[in-house]
Amino acid sequence: MAYVSSDVYADLRPEQIEELDTALEKAKKALEIIETYDQERVDKLCQAIAWAVANTKTFMGLVDMSIKESKLGDYATRGGKRFKIRGVLRDALRQKSVGIIEEIPEKGLVKYAKPVGIIGCVVPTTNPDLTPAGNAIYAIKARNVVIFSPHPRAKKTSFETVRLMREALKAQGAPEDILQCLQNVNIPMTKALMAKSDLVIATGGQDLVRTAYSSGTPAYGVGAGNSTMVIDETAIQNIKECANNTMLSKTSDFGSGCSADGNLIVHESVFEPLKEALVEEGGYLLTSDEQEKVKKVMWDEELHRLPDTVAVAPQIIAKVAGFEIPADRKFLIAMSGGIGPEPEKVFCREKLTTLLTMHKYEGDFSNAIKMMQGIYNVGGKGHSCGVYSFNDEHIHQLALAAPSSRMMVRQPQSKANAGSFTNGMPMTSSLGCGTWGGNIISENVHLKHYMNTTWVSRAIPADRPSDEELFGEFYDPSMEEGF
Repeated sequence: MAYVSSDVYADLRPEQIEELDTALEKAKKALEIIETYDQERVDKLCQAIAWAVANTKTFMGLVDMSIKESKLGDYATRGGKRFKIRGVLRDALRQKSVGIIEEIPEKGLVKYAKPVGIIGCVVPTTNPDLTPAGNAIYAIKARNVVIFSPHPRAKKTSFETVRLMREALKAQGAPEDILQCLQNVNIPMTKALMAKSDLVIATGGQDLVRTAYSSGTPAYGVGAGNSTMVIDETAIQNIKECANNTMLSKTSDFGSGCSADGNLIVHESVFEPLKEALVEEGGYLLTSDEQEKVKKVMWDEELHRLPDTVAVAPQIIAKVAGFEIPADRKFLIAMSGGIGPEPEKVFCREKLTTLLTMHKYEGDFSNAIKMMQGIYNVGGKGHSCGVYSFNDEHIHQLALAAPSSRMMVRQPQSKANAGSFTNGMPMTSSLGCGTWGGNIISENVHLKHYMNTTWVSRAIPADRPSDEELFGEFYDPSMEEGF
């Protein structure tokens, strides 16, 4: 556990200090036990806790509870996140995490997995059920214990999710305290948990992630998103699928995920057909007057997002903005006001709700790449981008140029970035964004990030190329003479 100063308790109330100290003590005792479990035992525990919350009846109850508690999200689409728990379980069960996990005979290497210890997991308000479940599966698979710090706005849901998993552990004869959830949470208590843990996994806003990185404890955080989809002229081959992918991405849990499509960069030849297809999929085209009204309720004068329009239905955004839209509309469509940091170009920024922006590019694909880079210079570097194209060279060009850790090809980003059953991305609820986004990793946070690894090395026949091979044309044997 990281060295911490007593100052981390300075802003805590007495009951918070008592709760955290008690939780840490229980976690240490539970850790001593789970560290002794073999692979079969931890796999069974993973299955037990996953089923406890991912069965449809229970999970939909948690979804209903979370939406009523936080006033955020969509009941129908959030319910689909129970399949993400299944995906995390699938990935976890297919990997080794106890004892020898990999052997590379030709290099004389054998790798052994070890627990990291006590994990402090910060739960976002938009995933109070999925995040505890997904993290618990990977953590238990790696023989760790977890103390969850829920978001105050959704803490009852997170506590109930953890309670259900604790019951499952108890039923299997394992310590309930492998998983714990704090109750008297606020920012100072979350900071103290971070400082006292062996590893922090922080999913949430950038202030939270920066706090995690400054806690003195190793941490995995995530960067801000501003998911952008580039749509070239070849999209005309299946414009309906392209529009449907956008709808699925934009409406999932009312666009609350940082992977939800926020910007579409569309070739001029398919701009109008795509616009029509998006309307058929449930989009509502904002008039210039309505777009200005939406702008005023989405961002303040300093371009900070306003809370009343985050993760809500498009009808609510319209109502807050002072107009009405039909009840069957699923998302709002704004036209580009330009790309850049200026206030008048604000629609190129991250939305985190049921609103997206269409940007038109003309001519060569290189113009789309320039627009994409312009958007990420405003915000969202490192997170994700996508492309709807049947041109492999365009896909290759975008992959070379995009400052993002993941790129989905002809897939709905919010359904695919964090892993799906139809792609090979590791299943997760936490997306690393690389140094672009201020993170240490540029991949999906999954099992390997929850364990330490001991590399055992045995001697092998010498693997030393000649100097001529190593230095190539720069090698000068005369510089070696006499030494």
